[in-house]
Amino acid sequence: MKLQFIVVGKTTDKHLDVLIKDYECRMRHYLPFEMEVIPELKNTKALTADQQKSREGELIRKTLREGDHVVLLDEGGREFRSVEFASYLQQRQSVVARRLVFIVGGPYGFSQEIYALAKEKISLSRMTFSHQMVRLFFVEQCYRAMTILRGEPYHHE
Repeated sequence: MKLQFIVVGKTTDKHLDVLIKDYECRMRHYLPFEMEVIPELKNTKALTADQQKSREGELIRKTLREGDHVVLLDEGGREFRSVEFASYLQQRQSVVARRLVFIVGGPYGFSQEIYALAKEKISLSRMTFSHQMVRLFFVEQCYRAMTILRGEPYHHE
């Protein structure tokens, strides 16, 4: 199984980018992991939020493949403790044939088309974080989950 992480727009904060890349690299020691960046839309001032979500949805849709298990990072999704998330990933590894795809949407969230494609929704917290910080938190939690599953000392409980 490959873990695919799709995000809208590049990470503009260089400090966050360095940390994200570090955890991406660490993740690859455990399983195939790739972060794919959907280009940010240009000239969005003339677009409504729904139009922007729709256009971003079209771009997201083009990155998806037949058989992908799509999980949205969404404020209305299921919350996990780190150990529970590790167990969740382990369960998905045994049932997802090809790609487990996690997606962070744009500033207004997801289009209805993308919600319809999703098998699940996960929330990292009830708090609101910038989309760029969510990237860091998510890849760190994926790394933490892998170390939990391997019994490595990164996570203390």
